Amino acid sequence: MKLILTGIAVCIAIYAQAQHTFKVILRSQNYPVAYATIHWKEQNKSVTADSIGIGIIHNIPDGRQTFLISAAGVVEKEITYVFPLSPNKQIEITLDPEGIEPEVIITATRTSRTISNTPTRVEVISGEELDEKANMKPGDIRMMLSESTGIQTQQTSATSYNSSIRIQGLDGRYTQILRDGYPLYAGFSGGLSIMQIAPLDLSQVEVIKGSSSTLYGGGAIAGLVNLVSKMPTTEREFGFMANGTSAKGLDLSSFYSQRHGKAGITLYGSANYSSPYDPGNTGLTAIPKFERYTINPRLFLYGKHTTASIGFSYITEDRIGGNIDYIKNGTTGYFEENNTDRFTTQAGLAYQSGERSTFNFKNSYTRFNRLITIPSYQFEGLQQSSFTEATYKIQMEKTVWVVGVNFLTDDFTEKRHTPTPLRNYHFNTYGAFLQNSWSPAEVFTLETGLRGDFVSEYGFELLPRVSALWKPTSRLSFRLGAGLGYKTPTVFNEEAERIQFQQILPITAVAINERSAGVNFDINYRIAIGEASLSINQLFFYTRLNKPLILTTTGNGLSFMNATGHIDTKGMETNIKFIYTDFKLFVGYTLAHVNNHFNSVKTRLPLTARHRLNNVLMYEKEDEWKLGLEAYYTSKQLLNDGRSGRSYWVTGFMIEKLWKKISLFINFENFTNTRQTRFDTIYTGSIDNPIFRDIYAPVDGFIINGGIKLRL
Repeated sequence: MKLILTGIAVCIAIYAQAQHTFKVILRSQNYPVAYATIHWKEQNKSVTADSIGIGIIHNIPDGRQTFLISAAGVVEKEITYVFPLSPNKQIEITLDPEGIEPEVIITATRTSRTISNTPTRVEVISGEELDEKANMKPGDIRMMLSESTGIQTQQTSATSYNSSIRIQGLDGRYTQILRDGYPLYAGFSGGLSIMQIAPLDLSQVEVIKGSSSTLYGGGAIAGLVNLVSKMPTTEREFGFMANGTSAKGLDLSSFYSQRHGKAGITLYGSANYSSPYDPGNTGLTAIPKFERYTINPRLFLYGKHTTASIGFSYITEDRIGGNIDYIKNGTTGYFEENNTDRFTTQAGLAYQSGERSTFNFKNSYTRFNRLITIPSYQFEGLQQSSFTEATYKIQMEKTVWVVGVNFLTDDFTEKRHTPTPLRNYHFNTYGAFLQNSWSPAEVFTLETGLRGDFVSEYGFELLPRVSALWKPTSRLSFRLGAGLGYKTPTVFNEEAERIQFQQILPITAVAINERSAGVNFDINYRIAIGEASLSINQLFFYTRLNKPLILTTTGNGLSFMNATGHIDTKGMETNIKFIYTDFKLFVGYTLAHVNNHFNSVKTRLPLTARHRLNNVLMYEKEDEWKLGLEAYYTSKQLLNDGRSGRSYWVTGFMIEKLWKKISLFINFENFTNTRQTRFDTIYTGSIDNPIFRDIYAPVDGFIINGGIKLRL
């Protein structure tokens, strides 16, 4: 009897030792997943997690066990563990949100945070959205940016097609354009910049709106646009795109990248052509004749603690617009010709000095030569600029510090063609900055920054900046940001571009930096139920620009002088995104009140639409079909001649058929044929000596483009 009882006791002890407890913490985007169901497949048993995402299953035997986790708003996940687990092991499982696209990493703020955890409000065009917009305008990024809420691309020349970016109603000279964090497109080199940047080798485009000079220095009064290039991976990427248009345009571009062990390479090349195009039979080009070639190779080297890169890009273009007969047949008539050569080098090094600290060094050099020719006038100049920056980042448990210094040079030399005084200049900028990101709790992050810039000839600028993020739940977040900005005086802006810099005098010695202060507040809410998801972002903004440069008539010509007063822009942006199964609906609305306050008189800023509405409906069957329907509304704009341009709609429809390695696309852009020459004039005077009016609506009208993309 004792033997039997002893055997039973031993069995009970062995059985008891073989029973385990499975305790798991469930999270999604750093928030608990409440009341999730945890199903134990082997025993067909389920438990429910509590309100803070903790689930417990008892009496689990040794061996392989499988659990299926499901909850509203997250993607179902199956996991397998072999019991017994390590003693005191805490299991934390991250669930992906359902119907909401994966997070992207933001680089423009230097802290490398995901977009939902970045206190600075950043808008990103990436992935499929970037690919879809590239179908519509493969040759440049103008359309990609203009179709974003709060951004307007302003055409500055009726015949050359040149355009600039306006953010929240402010002139293009107040937007800073970066490439991988390098400020490259400023001064004279900002001319034609967005018309010469193609999207095929971009991984994403980051947009920060409002005064942001604390991040990269002067120029970002309205905001900044950071173009992020694709990087090599172990998986080879080769893409080729050919696109033709009904306006007799052709775009050919290719991109290759791959990493082999400790080395990687990316190579981008393109050729873009267009014949002169005049859809309204005005006798003047709506799209000029141009021929452009681009090459951009980059080499990457990878060490145990170090990553280095070096590369260059070269763009050359001949562009001529104006009288159709002159361009085609060589007869007399008005013309505007732009010949540009842009050469840029980039070098970077990142050294990880410890588990939590990184040293970064960047250097770039740009040489930009441009010749503008119109009848009886030429403007030619060479801009050489450089950018050098060194930063040190240390990441602690709840804090990230970034400290850095930078040095910029900018030199412009004009070649004399007229008696007008030369617009030469040279100045250096010495900068130092400190950034801090502090997260005392998972629901709150505070980001602060302070920059000091000393600009030769224009003095010292102190630029504080602050942004805060509060996320009370995984669905709701609030952001508040404020900062200062400045812009060094320059003759290279929209007003001068419109008249090809004729009679523009050099900046006077009494000119001072334009300075700004801005604040923005936004609320973001998103929810996913089954196969449907909805996200809403509501932004309110205000920027004040003190003593802006305005074009003034003097006895000797035209001079840019600081105004007595200020410009302010205030309003709101609403972005709504709804996804259901294979359908995506995007709706964006911008309200912008932009006014001059000069000599105690308030007037509207010309060429700024008070209301803009963006609507995009996409249908996407993964790896099979993409269909997109667009409709964009722009309200009336005040023109520089005191008149008012009319409001208008622009529509588009795109189809793409995809296979594994090839896709075909066709795009019907502006199929309602909205065109300024249909309802208004673009010039006065004679066609041989035109005086151009403001361009406030499309001039190219309905255009069909289509082509082929290869992915090998």
